[in-house]
This record gives sequence, structure tokens and C-alpha cells, in this order.
Amino acid sequence: MRSLSFYVMRQIVGPFVLFTLVLALVVWMTQSLRLLDLVINRAQSAGIFAYLTVLMLPSLLVVIVPIAFFGAALYALNKLNTDSELVVMWSAGISRLQLAFPVIAAAAIAMTITYACGLYLMPLGQRIMNDKLFDIRTDIGAAILREGAFTTPSDNLTVFVRELAPSGEIRGILVHDNRQPQRPITYLAESGVLAQTPAGARLIMLNGNIEQGEAGGSRLSLLRFDRYVFDLDQFAGAQRGSDRDTSERYLSELFEPQAAGANPLRRGVYLAEAHNRISAPLYCLAFALIALAATAKGPMARGSYALRLTGAALIGALLRLAGYGAQGLAARDPQLVFLLYLLPLAGIVTASGILHDVRLLPGNIRRLFSPAAEQPA
Repeated sequence: MRSLSFYVMRQIVGPFVLFTLVLALVVWMTQSLRLLDLVINRAQSAGIFAYLTVLMLPSLLVVIVPIAFFGAALYALNKLNTDSELVVMWSAGISRLQLAFPVIAAAAIAMTITYACGLYLMPLGQRIMNDKLFDIRTDIGAAILREGAFTTPSDNLTVFVRELAPSGEIRGILVHDNRQPQRPITYLAESGVLAQTPAGARLIMLNGNIEQGEAGGSRLSLLRFDRYVFDLDQFAGAQRGSDRDTSERYLSELFEPQAAGANPLRRGVYLAEAHNRISAPLYCLAFALIALAATAKGPMARGSYALRLTGAALIGALLRLAGYGAQGLAARDPQLVFLLYLLPLAGIVTASGILHDVRLLPGNIRRLFSPAAEQPA
């Protein structure tokens, strides 16, 4: 019995890993495009792009893992059924309850991954990623280092760099400061270097001049210099606020948003997100029982069996979509948070009732899964 249980569980875990990787890759490619544009425009390295995309994965897995597990459970159990392996197990005296143990054990693995991502890895990854993205957007120094192009890293600031030497030296510098339209300032220098000091980013320009327009542009003053330090931090944006997104907050911060410095007006959104993180992994158990009920109960005739598989897939999809809708309702009315638990529990109870032939189920559902309706294939 133990060997059979491990065999069934391996049949589910293998496709589960494959489906998770495929879905994660597809969603990752669509989500990473927005990061790619920022990384290229801010002259960041490929390593930074890979680092940011890895931090994004836990938030994707929270959504992907239950769906991938449902597809894997349906696929694996259907394969065992079509290969007549389930028939052999039942003929050997294995009950449907005993068959449910490895399926539920595989569901427990998926639940553990979902809980780990939702309760810890997702807020940690989102927090680090958004902080890094904020630093990249406000890094004026990195934004100006684009050879042979006019860049506008900030409003009213235009920078041109003719050449970037391998040694880090910048040759041919033009900086135009237009914060005062009546008195614009243009800095021209033969060479320079970008320095990160404790006080912030500084552009040190050598052998150049400063041209400043006066009297509405009718007069131009010129000042030559051997060395001039230009403060880039004065063009940096405002510092990031303390109010983080819901995806960046840990469970304790969602339940006590005021203590974490969050906006108290969004308390309903925080509570809905907190209860969703707790209830979402329960769909893995519901999907496991739905897949088991669809493949292990009822007639094996081709028409009714295909109908059950199709119905199970539709029920699972509708159940999960209803869960997302319930989160939106709970965000507007916190008294409806019970719906987040009711939906997966309803799926668990209904599928368990089908497996145990509970008479309280509606007649049309019982007839679909009733062995008496079996016809020869």
C-alpha cells in the first residue's frame, strides 16, 4: 500500500512541477517586459534584470501553483484511469479512500508551497523588488551614462555624453539646466567623471565653461572653470513614502495596518488580502478532491467520463474565479470575508460527498457519478 501511495503521488508531482514551470515561464515573460524597458533605459546590467525577475516569482507562484496542481491532478488521475491502473488497484482491494491519501498528500505539498509564497516569500520579494526599482528610477547618475545620446533623467535637465572611456572617464559633456526658463544654464566640459559620494551622486567636470542666459535670453554670461562639481541629487525625485502596497505587507501588517503605518482608509483591502492569503491554498485540497471525484467515481463510458472531466475543469475554474470575485467584495465590505473560506470549503465538502455517495447532494449530481448509470464503452 505504501509503494502504491508513493507511486500515485509521484504520478501527480511530476506533471505538477512541469505545469508550474511552464505556466510560471509564460507569465514571467509577460510580466518581465515592463522591467526590461526600465532596465535598458536606466543602463542596468543583465544581472540586475535577472535579480528583479527572481524576486517577482513568489507573487506569480501564489496564483499559478493551485491552477498547475489542478491540471496535474486531472492529468495524472486520468492517465492512471485510461491505462487501467486504477482498475487494477481497486481489484486488488484498494479503496477509493485509500487512493485519496496520496492525492491529498500531493495537495499538501502544493498547499505548503502556496502558503510559503503567500505568507513570507511574496511580501519579502515584492518589498525588495519595489525598493530596488525605486532606487533605479531615482538614480540620476546611471540615467545620464548613455553614450552619444541626449537624455532627460529629470524634468528640466538634459545631458549629453559624447564618449564613455573604459577607465570610467566621460569625454565631451553637455548639461543643460532649465529649471529657471528665464535664466537657463548650460555646462560644457572636455571631460569628467561620475562619483558616488556619501552626500550623493556628483558629476565632476574638467576644463569647461558655464553659459547662463540673462534678461530673457538677450544676454549671455560665460564663466570658464578648470574643475566644477555638479550636484545631481538636486534633480532626484521625492523619497518613497512609507505606505507600501498590499503585496509588500506581511500578514501581521495586513491585520494591523495602523500599527504598520498604513492608510486606515484601506483597512478593508488589507483584511481581504490577509484572508485571501490564508484561504487561497485551500483550493489545492478542493481541486484534488474534485479531480479524484471526476476520475474515480461514476460510469466509465466514454461519453459520461469525458463529460465528468470537462465538468470538473469548468467547476474548478469557476470556483477559483468566484474566489477572486469574493476578494473584491470583501475589500468593499469586510463582513463578507467568510466567502473567501466558504468557496474552497464548499468545493471540498461537495467533492467529498460525491466520493462517499452522500444522499444530500442534488439528484442530477448523484446520477452523473452513480455507477448504476454506467454503460459499456
